[in-house]
Amino acid sequence: MSFLNHSSQQLARRTFLRQTGIGGLALGSLLESAVVQAAAVDSSVIMPRVKRVIHLCMAGGPSHLETFDYKPELARLDGQPMPESITQGQQLAQLQGQTLKVMGPQHSFARYGDSGLEISEILPHTAQHADDLCVIKSMYTEQINHDPAHTFFNTGTAISGRPSMGSWVLYGLGAETQDLPGYIVLTSVGGGQAQPISSRQWHSGFLPSRFQGVQMHASGNPVNYVGNPAGVTRRQQEEIIDTISRINGIRNGTLDDPEIATRISGYEMAFRMQASVPELTDMSAEPQHIVDMYGCRPGDGSFASNCLLARRLAERGVRFVQLYHRGWDHHGGVKAGTATTAKLVDQATAALLTDLKQRDMLKDTLVVWGGEFGRTPMAQGSGRDHHIKGYSMWIAGGGVRSGISHGATDEFGYNAVENRVHVRDFHATMLHLLGIDHEKFTYKFQGLDFKLTGVEPAHVVREILS
Repeated sequence: MSFLNHSSQQLARRTFLRQTGIGGLALGSLLESAVVQAAAVDSSVIMPRVKRVIHLCMAGGPSHLETFDYKPELARLDGQPMPESITQGQQLAQLQGQTLKVMGPQHSFARYGDSGLEISEILPHTAQHADDLCVIKSMYTEQINHDPAHTFFNTGTAISGRPSMGSWVLYGLGAETQDLPGYIVLTSVGGGQAQPISSRQWHSGFLPSRFQGVQMHASGNPVNYVGNPAGVTRRQQEEIIDTISRINGIRNGTLDDPEIATRISGYEMAFRMQASVPELTDMSAEPQHIVDMYGCRPGDGSFASNCLLARRLAERGVRFVQLYHRGWDHHGGVKAGTATTAKLVDQATAALLTDLKQRDMLKDTLVVWGGEFGRTPMAQGSGRDHHIKGYSMWIAGGGVRSGISHGATDEFGYNAVENRVHVRDFHATMLHLLGIDHEKFTYKFQGLDFKLTGVEPAHVVREILS
C-alpha cells in the first residue's frame, strides 16, 4: 500500500471517529484514564481539600536552628564539644572526622500570633502569618548531598529518572487550564552559595512527557520562541500547527504512541501559549499596592516577582507551581547568610499568603515552604553542614490545621524524636489533601506498579489535618 493511500485511509478513519463522536469519547477516556486507572480519587473515601500546590523550595538547606526550631539548650552549650553519644556512627557530610563543637542559635526568636509559634527574627513578615502556618519540626530525609536530596524530596527516591511529585499530581488530576502547562517551574538566586538545580527535578520520568514541568524564565522572555517568527501571522501559524497535527495524527493512528500524542498536544499548547503567556506576564494591570506588598519589580527575576507570578498562575488554573530560590547553602557565615537570604524571600512569601487569602484562594491551595534538608547543630567554622536527621518546614492552606507546630527534634536539634515525618509521609499527606489515595495511586512501568510514595511505609500525617 502506498503512503498516500495509507494516509487517505487514516484520515478517513479519523473523520469517521470524529463525526460519530467515538473519537471524542476515546480522547475523553484517555484524558480521564490517569484518575480511573489509578483508582485513587474516590469521593466516598477522600474528599479533596485543595486544588493546587505552590511549592516554595528553599534550595540549599535552610537552617532550622535559625528559622523555626529554637533550642535554648544549644544556646547554653554554645562552643562546647558536641556529645559524642549524639553523633557517633552518624552520617555527616563535610564534618566527618573533625572535632565537633556546638553552635548555638545565631538569631533570636519570639512568639507570634494567638498560636504563639516561635519564629526567628529574620522572618518578620512570615511571622505575621503565624496563625496560618503548620510548622513541621520533625522532618527527616535520607540523602545528605544537595542533588540527591532534591531528587529524593521531588520524587520519593534518590534514583534519577523517576517522575517528580508535580508530574504525579498532574498525571492524577489533570490541568484546570488548556492555555498554560499544568506544572510550571520558576527559579531565582541570591543570599548564599547557589547550588545548581537540574531540570531532572521537574521531569516526568517514565510518565508520558506531557506531564513534565515547564520552566519559565524569571526575567526576559518567559518562554523561548513564544512569539511568531517575523512575517508569520497568527492565522498562518495556526495552519502550520493544524497540518503538523494531522501528520502526527496519521502516524499515531498506526503506532498509538503516547509520545506522539504528547507531541501533538505540545504543538497545540505552544500555539495557545503564544496568546496566554504575554497576558500572564504583563503585570501592568496589577495594582501598585499589590506590587508593593510583594516588594518586587515585576519581571526582575527575583523570588518576589516569581511569587506574584505564582499567584497569577494559580488563578489561571495551573495545578502545580514550584519556585526554587537558590541561596540557602551556608557552610560559612550562617548568621549573616541566613539573614540575607531570608530578606530576599520573607516579604514575598508573606505577601503570597496574604494575596491568596484576600482572593479566597488559600482555602483550596496548599503552600509548602522548606528545603531539601536542614543544618547541623555543630559548627562548621562560622557555618553549618548538611543535616538529614531532623529539620523544619511549614505548610499552609486548605485542609491543614493552622497555627500549630507538629513534632519535635531533641534538645540539640539533631534527631527528630517526636511525631517524626519522613519525606514519603509528606508526599502521602499532600496527595491526600488533593483527594488521592497514595496507596492506590500507581503507574505500571516495566511490569511494576510504581507509586510516588514507593514501597517503603508511608502514612498520611492526620494530626495536622483540619
